[in-house]
Amino acid sequence: MSAAPQVKFYQVGSFAAGNRLLGPEAQSDQADPGRSNALTCGHRACQGCGEALGARYALDAAQRAAGGKVIAVNATGCLEVFSTPYPETSWQLPWLHSLFGNAPAVAAGVAAALRAKGRTDVRVVGQGGDGGTVDIGLGCLSGMFERNDDVLYICYDNEAYMNTGVQRSGATPATARTATTQAVGEQPGAPFGQGKNLPLIAMAHEIPYVATATVAGLRDLEAKVHRAMGIRGARYLHVLVPCPLGWGTASHDTVRIARLAEQTGLFPVFEATGGVVTDVTPIRRRVPVEEYLRPQKRYAHLFKPELRTDVIARLQRVADRNIARFGLLAQEEATS
Repeated sequence: MSAAPQVKFYQVGSFAAGNRLLGPEAQSDQADPGRSNALTCGHRACQGCGEALGARYALDAAQRAAGGKVIAVNATGCLEVFSTPYPETSWQLPWLHSLFGNAPAVAAGVAAALRAKGRTDVRVVGQGGDGGTVDIGLGCLSGMFERNDDVLYICYDNEAYMNTGVQRSGATPATARTATTQAVGEQPGAPFGQGKNLPLIAMAHEIPYVATATVAGLRDLEAKVHRAMGIRGARYLHVLVPCPLGWGTASHDTVRIARLAEQTGLFPVFEATGGVVTDVTPIRRRVPVEEYLRPQKRYAHLFKPELRTDVIARLQRVADRNIARFGLLAQEEATS
């Protein structure tokens, strides 16, 4: 599988920078004045919400790839709640919401209905947070994978049940403080050895396409959505979307925190086909996990009242294992 093309960015004047000199076909979906604005104004997301940013980019890319013919099915969660306060909606595409745990099954049903009607031109995207995907909807999602239903399912992972008060989910990382994993005891926060790596679970189903992305690499996210929309069958995209409220970060730091998660190796960014990793986004400037942990209040107990070097070292080993497992170091970094 070929990697996304490298784009050269230009400084074209004192007040203009970016990719304005690129042809329309090479520009980002958000640079298109005719973009769909699938998630538009009026939603109630928190300032700096990574999920709102990721969903807008992902759905706009899906709309562009499918010529505007997309039906979205949304699990219960932050994305559903802040975007559709009854009787209003911020979605500008056909959009369905059912229950917390059955969005993959509903999306598969929509795809089956379209197939029965002979509508191969209309594509289906299922989406939800980590609670509705990694935990409550895992059975339905596994069934969707096993049947190879023609659905792209996107998980926006903010690593806890944020909508209901920041409770631990199966995607909450070790040592993170939540309302149900308090910073108490010898091993404070979420315990080591628990949780689920859903991208790897998806790969174990050997479906046509699995990928990870973050809101720090929005061009990469768009490219992966386009690639997924060009494939038929079950596809899975796992997007890291920092939550300022639940993570205790500044609202203007969302993209920076996501980038640090990638640069430490704690969140590997890769693509896989048929259960085999085919491409990775290399780490060009490796940083220690401490640099990622410090700005987040959910990890504050690792630094005060005493520095927990033992716990931080365990998290560093997790990152090191990811780097070795996926071959994440750029060549120049690996040989330096």
